[in-house]
Amino acid sequence: MAQKTKSVGKRILIVDDHPMMRNGLAQLINNEVDLKVCAETGTAGQAIDIVAKQHFDLALLDISLPDKNGLELIKDLRSLRPDMPILVVSMHDEMIYAERVLRAGGRGYIMKQAGGQKFLTAIRQVLSGQIFVSENMSARILEIFSGRQPQNAGSPVRKLSDREFEVFQLIGQGIGTRTIAEQLHLSVKTVEVHRANIKEKLSLKTATDLVRYAVRWVDSQGQN
Repeated sequence: MAQKTKSVGKRILIVDDHPMMRNGLAQLINNEVDLKVCAETGTAGQAIDIVAKQHFDLALLDISLPDKNGLELIKDLRSLRPDMPILVVSMHDEMIYAERVLRAGGRGYIMKQAGGQKFLTAIRQVLSGQIFVSENMSARILEIFSGRQPQNAGSPVRKLSDREFEVFQLIGQGIGTRTIAEQLHLSVKTVEVHRANIKEKLSLKTATDLVRYAVRWVDSQGQN
């Protein structure tokens, strides 16, 4: 197993709720002499516990987890280990998520459809202190962060704050206000305020309009 060589590899944590994806990534990474998967988990809660106890050179995480939104997990991990870079590996549209990931403190975003060589390039680029996004996304993000393109240009959904975006996604999954409040550990009143803000930002008049819009959007993202 080349244990000696592996002992000097960069330590990597994988956070993804799909066992096959975790296994595939781990196999790809562990074939490299300078990289080593030291832990893997399928939940945000376990990821926080693991990171609190162990040192990692990089965390690879999915944006969709069963117990917490990936954007919130990025913020939690950054608070716990400010020096640990995070690379998001996701099936979701980078045009919607990559900018949010970088603003939350992530160092890169790669689609799950990318090939193995692209994954390794992304991992090494982030480990070297750089940011990794696709070529198309790189130009767009540079424009946004330099102020040449309005931050909210494009999809109206980009106008939402991260928390509003999280509530919007849950509405689109057919989840009611009370359950959203319980899931996000918020009061019902706070969720109602978020719903009102979302309606205003998306120029929607009624609660029914909001639900229809959210369901269609989630459906288009393949998040059901």
